[in-house]
Amino acid sequence: MSQTADQMELREEDVVKHYDAALGMLDGFDHAPRIADAKDNPAAEKSAGIGTRRRFRNTTPGLVTQRTTRTEGVQIIARVESADAGDGLTSPVQASVLQGLRRALAISLAVGEQYSDRTGLADLKRANLEGNLPSGKRDAFSEMLSAEALILLYVFGSATAFLLSSHASEETVEVGEVEEVLTDNGQLALHGALWELDQDIGLFAASESKLVATVSAFSESLMAKVAARASSAPRLEPFVAASWRVEADGFTVDGFTPARAAKSSKLTMTFKKPNEVVGNHIAKYQAMKLSKMIMAYDFTRKLNPFAELGGFIFTFMGDGKPGTGKTTLIQMMAGLVNEYCQVAGYPFRYQNLSTDNIDSYQGKSGQNAKAFINNIIDPSVIGFGTIDDIDQLAGKRGDRQSSAGQLEITAVLMESFAGANTVVRGNCTFGMFSNYPENVDDALRQRAGARFLVDGPITRDDYIDILYLLMGKNHDIPVGDHEVFSAQEIKKAVTASFESHARPHEEGLERVFDRVNKDIGKLDTIAKLGTYLKGIQEADDRFTGRAIKNITDAVKVRAMDFELPDEWIEEPDLFLFKDYDTKKAMIDDMRQPITVEMVIQEINRYADSEFRYADKSDEVAIEGIIRDFGRSEEAKRRYLESKG
Repeated sequence: MSQTADQMELREEDVVKHYDAALGMLDGFDHAPRIADAKDNPAAEKSAGIGTRRRFRNTTPGLVTQRTTRTEGVQIIARVESADAGDGLTSPVQASVLQGLRRALAISLAVGEQYSDRTGLADLKRANLEGNLPSGKRDAFSEMLSAEALILLYVFGSATAFLLSSHASEETVEVGEVEEVLTDNGQLALHGALWELDQDIGLFAASESKLVATVSAFSESLMAKVAARASSAPRLEPFVAASWRVEADGFTVDGFTPARAAKSSKLTMTFKKPNEVVGNHIAKYQAMKLSKMIMAYDFTRKLNPFAELGGFIFTFMGDGKPGTGKTTLIQMMAGLVNEYCQVAGYPFRYQNLSTDNIDSYQGKSGQNAKAFINNIIDPSVIGFGTIDDIDQLAGKRGDRQSSAGQLEITAVLMESFAGANTVVRGNCTFGMFSNYPENVDDALRQRAGARFLVDGPITRDDYIDILYLLMGKNHDIPVGDHEVFSAQEIKKAVTASFESHARPHEEGLERVFDRVNKDIGKLDTIAKLGTYLKGIQEADDRFTGRAIKNITDAVKVRAMDFELPDEWIEEPDLFLFKDYDTKKAMIDDMRQPITVEMVIQEINRYADSEFRYADKSDEVAIEGIIRDFGRSEEAKRRYLESKG
């Protein structure tokens, strides 16, 4: 085993030597299910003679399990070959599935062997086989066997999902929760998993596309179940702390983190050019900057210099009235990143978390949200995830109208965006969009590090530009006294927009600003700025330390108030393909000093948004109470009339 960067190589010979054992498991074994029940599927008959196959003997003497259920023969090869409506020959897809399963089993056995050697489990197995296991080691032996079983199961699921990802189609299958997760020892664990996979293939895989979808869905479900079990299991530190790479497959074993194939998602949306986004100057400018920032990500170091230097936007909230251009902004940013990735040859993955992901099945909504997060944060791709209409998707805690599924999504997003295990590598960003941000849970909303006010066209020039744009070319109406799109010159418009935040926009914040300025004078020191922040907190107790962190992050973004030159993106050798340290130095040279004006503007921008949300939320609540009073009075009037 050789060391390569922060990963160790899992040598090909260490994998291949387990092929015979893996093939034997696929060929046939007997298993008595101990947790799960056999799934009722009379249409999916086992092949003839399955009971006559040789049986596997337990390779871990001394760990005999009492069987209370009839043993069942499991033949994965025969089961897979039957998933084609009776064709007598094995198809390329079936062969790929079987090859993938054999390879995944061999990789899991190889990783298990590495764990066994590192922890001394191999020596304990030999001592147990010889009947010489010391009594004081029995508990440790049992715990290590359970840990090895969890490792084998997880690596098997992760490798299977990874190896079959290139064969996946739009077909999906819901296999439900994996139940037969056994942790007595590694071989029994794999037998239990393969027994349940055999059941699922027989139940769901009526075609080749369904076959791949079933095996992939089973693998994802297996990983989720095992990872949950592993969170409280002992003896796993040597596995979690290590990382292996199987070079031939590009597959990485990194604890209980699923490996994802570095492939792009297929985008069918209509992309928009920046000049097609009218108004929204700050939001457009920051989206354009972020689109280039994300391209500085270094795939070798798995880190973005912007994330290390400060100024990278991991999460942002875009809010505005209906029809102001939130969808257009998404189309613009996704289009820019997609175009940049095509030039550089980087895999790009875009996904939107929509209301379709809310499920009535308990826990499924949370699983959908977690799968969305994992798909985007995958360090082997450039990712852009959006959550449109987040007020409908994520529930507000304490709101009786929020469903269990919505609250599950809220919990996952909160943990993923600013939880204890959140790692910002700088390869992806998440945008939350809403027409009604006041209906978003306060804690979730405050996890948005940046605020994009999507206010649409504002000035007369904006309205002329958007009319010209939407009218198209099939008319002869003259433009008149107007230079088309000159008002959309981004740098000029953004400078004016930032300067407008030298004073607050919201009435409530204005009062705080004027009072603090009157009491302590011009805000030109850290102490005075902190006094202003305290004044805001006294006016709105939701203005916590997290809000101040978001403001300081926004200030750091302003310090990076430059766009990477277009030629750096168009000619990747100039920047994108440089090593990490060179890219970091090039970016650091362009950084600008932080000024008091920047800090005041960012405090006002952020606090304005919070005051705006609070005002809207209060107003909505008041209007609701007024409507209730009105209905009550009308009900009384009608009641009295009916009695009269």
